[in-house]
Amino acid sequence: MLSWVCALLAIGAVLSAPDARARPADSGGSTLLERFLARVEAPPVEYRALRHLEATNPHFHQSATMDVWTEYDNANGFRYRVVSESGSGYIRKKVFLAALEGEQKMWENHEPDRASFSHENYSFQQGAMAADGLASLLVTPKRKDMLLVEGAVFVQHQDGELVRIEGRLSKNPSFWTRRVEVVRRYDRMAGVRVPISLESVANVLIAGRSTFKMTYDYEIINGQRMKPQTTP
Repeated sequence: MLSWVCALLAIGAVLSAPDARARPADSGGSTLLERFLARVEAPPVEYRALRHLEATNPHFHQSATMDVWTEYDNANGFRYRVVSESGSGYIRKKVFLAALEGEQKMWENHEPDRASFSHENYSFQQGAMAADGLASLLVTPKRKDMLLVEGAVFVQHQDGELVRIEGRLSKNPSFWTRRVEVVRRYDRMAGVRVPISLESVANVLIAGRSTFKMTYDYEIINGQRMKPQTTP
């Protein structure tokens, strides 16, 4: 379970393309893909958010939750502090904490940079309109990589703003994990796009179906307070 959760946390960090200069989205004569790529920009310089993590494995009757303060800035990198936890000690230690440590190392090694939505990493194809009115682009990775998703991105038609990603990891995280389905949601806060939730289901040998969910409750983004401060 650990390997695919680490990959999902890294995917959650992917918010930018190699060309991080923000460009205005022109809906005049541009295609949906051009509008989507034009919205790609640099990730937040800094943030502080309370994350809520949940994981369940029905086969072994195990589940756990954890609330963690997470912070990131260019000077100090990614940090986290657990504020509450319950349930399976194995999941909390071997999955949640190990995955957060893995995310910390990924930021240090700049690994999310290789998974951005760009022509270098993906082939794009126009998709159908979704039931919720969002336009879609089918995305196919140009190489097998745990940080790349095969599926679709759902965007606002008028400006190409990314709202949701649905698909599966293009490479199995391990021999034991055969398929990982993921749904990732985004929103725009303080002028930048940030992840707000992640839901995933993985099929693991012996262990069977395992689920993982993470939500973000932002307190500060780029120095701008999103809500009254929560007592840590």
